[in-house]
Amino acid sequence: MKLTPRAKMLLVAAVFAAPIAASIATYLFVNVVPTANYGELLLPPSQASAHAFSREDGTAFRFADLRDRWVLVASDSGRCPAACAQKLRMMRQVRLALGRDATRVSRVFVVDDLSAPDHAVLDPLEDLIVAVTPRGLSLPPGAANDRAHIYLVDPRGNVMMRWPESPDFRRMLKDLQTLLKASQIG
Repeated sequence: MKLTPRAKMLLVAAVFAAPIAASIATYLFVNVVPTANYGELLLPPSQASAHAFSREDGTAFRFADLRDRWVLVASDSGRCPAACAQKLRMMRQVRLALGRDATRVSRVFVVDDLSAPDHAVLDPLEDLIVAVTPRGLSLPPGAANDRAHIYLVDPRGNVMMRWPESPDFRRMLKDLQTLLKASQIG
């Protein structure tokens, strides 16, 4: 079968037009689910607060004390209302769900006001570090002073990711598992 010059030209045009038509059809009719991380990456990452906090027993606490560990950080009132308690329980459950990698992750609760920490809420959350903001210190916005998010600090002290205060458990866990698996530090 012999093709005419016009048919040859249409065949060449069809070869070049097919990928364009396929991409337009895919864009219009295929619902693509994102496969990236759930938490929001903070670019550029900032350093964790260098301010000196105090623990409830009066000893000093700095985020630099937790170098070489991943740290989940939440801040709220010392009274810790229901949303705060839920946030802290979520951090605990995600850490426990990491299994053998749980020892690589610490949890810090920053009391960002002058209220005394509520022991009825905090005592059941073993291994939670409670960092109390000293009187007269005003914290800049960030991981130690944002009640709307849970932050992740990497082993080098960079605040690099955040999740909403009521995150999806499975998606937050998946983010942490992926980071810990890929991490060469901490």
